Amino acid sequence: MADDRYYSPAMETLPRADLDALVDERIQATVRYAAEHSPFYRRWFERHKIRPEAIRDHEDLRDLPIISGATIRRYQPPNTPEFCFRSVPWDAVFTVNETSGTSGVPKSFFLTWEDWERYAGKYARLFVSQGFERGDRVVVCASYGMNVGANTMTLAARDLGVTVIPEGKCTFPVRVMAHYRPTAVIGSVFKLLRLARRMEAEGIPPQEAGVKRLVVGGESFAPESRRYLEEVWGCPVYNTYGSTEGTMCGECTRQAGLHVPEDLVHFDLYDPRMERFAPDGESGRLVYTTLLEPGRRAGTLLINYDTEDTCRVVSRERCACGRTHMRIENPRREAETVLVAGVPLNRVDVEAAVFAPEHMASLNGEYEAFIYGGEEAGETVLRVSMETLDPAGADPREVEETFLAALFRSVPALAEAYEDGTLRVLCTLTPPGGLELHRVPGRPKRIVDRR
Repeated sequence: MADDRYYSPAMETLPRADLDALVDERIQATVRYAAEHSPFYRRWFERHKIRPEAIRDHEDLRDLPIISGATIRRYQPPNTPEFCFRSVPWDAVFTVNETSGTSGVPKSFFLTWEDWERYAGKYARLFVSQGFERGDRVVVCASYGMNVGANTMTLAARDLGVTVIPEGKCTFPVRVMAHYRPTAVIGSVFKLLRLARRMEAEGIPPQEAGVKRLVVGGESFAPESRRYLEEVWGCPVYNTYGSTEGTMCGECTRQAGLHVPEDLVHFDLYDPRMERFAPDGESGRLVYTTLLEPGRRAGTLLINYDTEDTCRVVSRERCACGRTHMRIENPRREAETVLVAGVPLNRVDVEAAVFAPEHMASLNGEYEAFIYGGEEAGETVLRVSMETLDPAGADPREVEETFLAALFRSVPALAEAYEDGTLRVLCTLTPPGGLELHRVPGRPKRIVDRR
């Protein structure tokens, strides 16, 4: 009898010793494939005097150099005549995909149909772990473009008997929620909050819309914003982490860390200087390696790729859901971290303070933060603007006090800078729609360094 708690029961519940052995086998297969089929890695191994056959297990990866997004861009047009990371002939490439390019020129990736099947399998596992069932209906509010997310979710839904409503954006008419009664919606925290407000304005309480779960993809979020989103919708919110590179992970119904499909995705954590592995429980930079089964192929593969995200390993023990694959905390984007008075401040830290429960009677969660140089030497100014539902009745001083208390709980090191005057924090309130980001095209940044 099939076990409907898992998409791939034998693999998802594989004992740890067997899973570790499988990972080592696939690392060998991946390195061998890279040496034979990837122009970049063939030259990379030669340049660094690496013998591919000497790479036998995941410990050996620490002896290899680390590459980055800049490496990929450096070995593709216009910098080189060819795409050096393409590792199959053109007639085997099913799709060409690009990253968003928010941090520079988009990185190019070449996916075979095998790649798409692997990607879809990863998301199918996540959906099943989050309680999706045959007959569910899911609104996908992710771009159907050069990124892989929306199409990967759609392929996964096909394999599960789940109906997709492919909106792409979260600005679709509210009638979609009333007519099709979706059981799940996939989008960002703020897209889902705005959708809830539009539904309420048209007389459709989100809690009564029949939605059983929300899935947030493509961004980390604070526990405080999750709690508020769950309260607004009256259902659980699950996080996923994925990229065009293939790093698909996600929470199960236990919400106890993101499961890593270790048979397909290998993660190592490095210390901030990228000099050593970070032990379990310690935060570190996430370094990714594609894992291939022997005899399989990939259009693009990566070995020791710095994702420029940070996280920590939550556990390698069996989860309460029965899955044995390791769990990680929600990764944070390095691009969303800035130094404030010498202290690292991430967007999620600011978000946690905005969504402090004491705030949410008067705020709607929308915010933006700017960092400036102060008037005095060595002084930094953090200005945070928040939208209030009650411009006339909200108490700015009370909001600021609540924000500061929550911020210093999240980042205690900032409290000392605030006390000694090297950090000033200015909190302002604005009516709905009053933030600068509403006037910026595309996906706006929530935290901007203007020094």
